[in-house]
Amino acid sequence: MTVNSSGIYLLLGRYLLGLYFLAPGVAKILAPDLQLALMHHHSIPYAGVLLYIAGIAQIAGAIALMSNRFVRISCLGFVIYILIINYGLHDFWNYSGGSAVRELQSFIKNLGIMAGILVLASVSVKRPLKLKTIFIADKNYSD
Repeated sequence: MTVNSSGIYLLLGRYLLGLYFLAPGVAKILAPDLQLALMHHHSIPYAGVLLYIAGIAQIAGAIALMSNRFVRISCLGFVIYILIINYGLHDFWNYSGGSAVRELQSFIKNLGIMAGILVLASVSVKRPLKLKTIFIADKNYSD
């Protein structure tokens, strides 16, 4: 097994991006009240059902990223998710003052996360389904 320093950065980045989606996904399932209130405030229909779908999708996608499986498809799903969230919940153009600044900041932060996800998708390779490849950070691995 060969892991160089850039491979360690990729491994760490993959785990951190996974954690970024895992924690809120679990929170959506275990403590949905705050998110439901936000969704109702933005008049999102079927908020309860969509919240649980989003939570399950975030958990599944995060596990996929962290286990180095289905990384590209998970990344694509997260890109779509971020675009929906940015448009539906971080609509800074509908606010003024401090609220607009906070929503704009969240909007731009999400674009940065999306950029990281796109980079991860671009460097991820299809890996054989073997336990030892979960912890391999680059494509220079040996069987």
